[in-house]
Amino acid sequence: MTLPRIANQRAIVDRRALADAVATVSAEQGEKSRPAVVELLRDALARGRDELARRLEAKPSAGYECAQGQAFLVDQLVRVIYDHVVGRVYRASNRSTGERIAILAVGGYGRGEMAPHSDVDIAFVTPIKPTSWCEQVIEAMLYFLWDLGLKVGHSSRSLDDLVRMAKSDLTIRTALLEGRYVWGDQPLYEEGSRRFWDEVAAGTERQFVAEKLAERNERHKRLGDSRYVVEPNVKEGKGGLRDLHTLYWIGKYIHKVRDPSELVDVGLLTASEYRQFRRAENFFWAVRCHLHTLTKRAEDRLTFDLQREVAMRMNFADRPGKSAVERFMQFFFLQAKQVGSLTGVFLAQLDEQFAKKARTGFLARFKPKRTRKIGDFPLVADKLGVAGDDFFAQDPVRLVELFTLADRENLEIHPEAMRLASRDAGLIDGAVRKDPRANALFMDLLTSRNDPETVLRWMNEAGVFGRFVPDFGRVVAQMQFDMYHHYTVDEHTIRAIGLLARIEKGEEKEQHPLASEVIAKVSSRRVLYVATLLHDIAKGRRGDHSILGAEVAMKLCPRLGLSPAETELVAWLVRQHLLMSATAFKRDLADYKTIADFVNVVQSVERLRLLLVLTIVDIRAVGPGIWNSWKRQLLGDLFLSGEEMLRLGHKQHGRAERIAAKKKAVGTLLKERDALIGTVGRQLGDAYWIAEPEDIIALNLQQMDAGLGEPLTVEAHWYPARGATLVTVLAADHPGLFYRIAGGIHLAGGNIIDARIHTARNGTAVDNFLVQDPLGRPLNEASQIARLKTAIADALANRVKLLPQLTARPSARARADAFEVQPIVIFDNKASNRFTVIEVGALDRPALLSRLARALFEARLIVHSAHIATYGERAVDTFYVTDLLGEKLEGETRTRSVEKRLLEAATEEKGRKAVAA
Repeated sequence: MTLPRIANQRAIVDRRALADAVATVSAEQGEKSRPAVVELLRDALARGRDELARRLEAKPSAGYECAQGQAFLVDQLVRVIYDHVVGRVYRASNRSTGERIAILAVGGYGRGEMAPHSDVDIAFVTPIKPTSWCEQVIEAMLYFLWDLGLKVGHSSRSLDDLVRMAKSDLTIRTALLEGRYVWGDQPLYEEGSRRFWDEVAAGTERQFVAEKLAERNERHKRLGDSRYVVEPNVKEGKGGLRDLHTLYWIGKYIHKVRDPSELVDVGLLTASEYRQFRRAENFFWAVRCHLHTLTKRAEDRLTFDLQREVAMRMNFADRPGKSAVERFMQFFFLQAKQVGSLTGVFLAQLDEQFAKKARTGFLARFKPKRTRKIGDFPLVADKLGVAGDDFFAQDPVRLVELFTLADRENLEIHPEAMRLASRDAGLIDGAVRKDPRANALFMDLLTSRNDPETVLRWMNEAGVFGRFVPDFGRVVAQMQFDMYHHYTVDEHTIRAIGLLARIEKGEEKEQHPLASEVIAKVSSRRVLYVATLLHDIAKGRRGDHSILGAEVAMKLCPRLGLSPAETELVAWLVRQHLLMSATAFKRDLADYKTIADFVNVVQSVERLRLLLVLTIVDIRAVGPGIWNSWKRQLLGDLFLSGEEMLRLGHKQHGRAERIAAKKKAVGTLLKERDALIGTVGRQLGDAYWIAEPEDIIALNLQQMDAGLGEPLTVEAHWYPARGATLVTVLAADHPGLFYRIAGGIHLAGGNIIDARIHTARNGTAVDNFLVQDPLGRPLNEASQIARLKTAIADALANRVKLLPQLTARPSARARADAFEVQPIVIFDNKASNRFTVIEVGALDRPALLSRLARALFEARLIVHSAHIATYGERAVDTFYVTDLLGEKLEGETRTRSVEKRLLEAATEEKGRKAVAA
């Protein structure tokens, strides 16, 4: 394989001029010329890179040209170095037949594609075991390359060793598959190439394909197993460059193609599919080259902090409702989706070719040909196929039926059928969308009790899903530029539907016991699936996606065959799909008014059940690590409290009866120590008894009894019921206690997810905190708990300077700086009968909670409980507060003053000034 002609090559590097300059310097300086030669080479490399960077800047989408130019540049340097070493440094006038070297570019370099800071993979091949002269030449060349700052992957082997190792090692075999002659002894290279195909490749085609696909699957698994992760790896990720390379390697190994375009000639891709292959490859190479140029290193991860920069370099612009970076990433994922489709049809076509070979035996002609059919669809090799090129044109409703049958019959779809479905998806027009049969088939698939997730994903890959539901087509490959959502909107939605189906089948009982129990009682099953499909359908539009999504539901549901009552219920669920999580994670569930307000919106047990299940699948489908036992507990508490109120009505037991019931439950837990309720328990007011759960009260009473007379008691232990560490602080109450405790917990590496602050009648603060690490993982090791206790004690005793140390701590989410989160403060005097609820949204960063708590202390407010929710880079901290007299916060002047303090505390720059002061 030779490199294609590159425009204006000498502007990148003029090899003859460089070789002449090296020869001149060598002649003038003799043995001392090496530094000067290295400087000439280094200058040529730098100028070549600058020229390629300039070309990329002038034509930002020309990724493939840039990659070829990098390989060309390295080729010329390798040739000049070899000629210099062999001609001057280790000149041998009468070399033996064994003193020959062929230099091969292997791997990506062999393919003639390199990003600006890619490794240079070179193989030095000799006829026999390398002689002393060969070793000297190879070593001298390597030192020149290293001196240029290039990262070189190299091997030095005889022909026999090369063949033997290629037979046993897949990595070496793949590298040699793309071996390209660069310089040196060409007949030796040709002999090596012949032996590779005759002795290594021949007869091992199936094995190679199986091993390459297993390697690909393992790589996908390692990198998230989805092409829709929001920080993708351009080279190694699913749907990225390596997947395209894998197709080329397989085609080359089996059919000896020398260029991807020849995959069309051997029947593995159509001409149209090859154009898609080349378009995706060129785009990914452009992204990869921009990444390397920006970071000045071999960086292949498209992280949040780089996405904006690359989008800007590639001339993506903002559009209404969608930023430039979101448009760029949507295009990225559309290309990754295309690679997935190409991979599917390519591999299935390969299977077909292997199967044809197996069927060409002597007896094959005598086997009767029988074509089984399911409806109008023939079965081809036990896969659902199509009968002719115009199959979908005859009846476009078949485009939907294909996928419904695949799910119903548990069959794969034949690659030719997928090809035609992708090609003919445009046949789905307004008439097909209104067709009752088409809509019934779609609903059968959406609400399937088999595996709707897999087949809906196939439908999406073929482009049929987005054509049949155009509103869904608008969110295909759409990312949300934040650290909370791990997948594109379409992938998130399909995963949520899959999880819903698994919960209904009872496969998620361990993770979701309550949802598994509740879903069996749901009477509006179709409503639940359609609401899951539509809950994020309006993302990326101007306005609130919940409200806009409800409008989409009102128009779409009747078309799908839902009754007016079902349509109304779907629209309500879409409009309120964030209500339950917002209430559970950002409000005090022990406050009667919280539950009453929630129930006032929900209004029926059926709605509550539907909302619980939808909330759970929505959160779980956001990405790995988002769901945890703490969220499960909060949603469960809210559901049970809401269900109780809906069943019994608003006239529940009075405050005294509720406290009496709580004391009785605590007494059962305390057993023989139940007398503590009447002793130390007397010090605790009614608000405490209502707010805290029974198990925590039982623990608090025993801690208070044990700590009588002690100025400070800090208890911390793993609390599996909530998936967090319970930290209880008993201390003499004084202003600023809360922010100091919060600071100590953060210094110890903890993150507060919930806090309840109480003052006993004797002036003792009884403060309960639930703590995890900043990424939501447990703090349950003895050393972690000991560190928590020590840090809190030090903070309360003023032994540490909190603010400077907190600010110096690195953020757990280091890339959060790539995002802009405008801080916001919301006051709500209606959410609680006793307290003003203050909600602060801001960029999550070290010491945020401690800063906000300090600002409230300086504003002369008392914090009674705090609830902390994080959504990637964004934190929402909610405080239930009163003034020093126990009254709600009233008056515009007062609220504005508090707001100003909180905004200053939430802003990074102000925080830095405070530290400097």
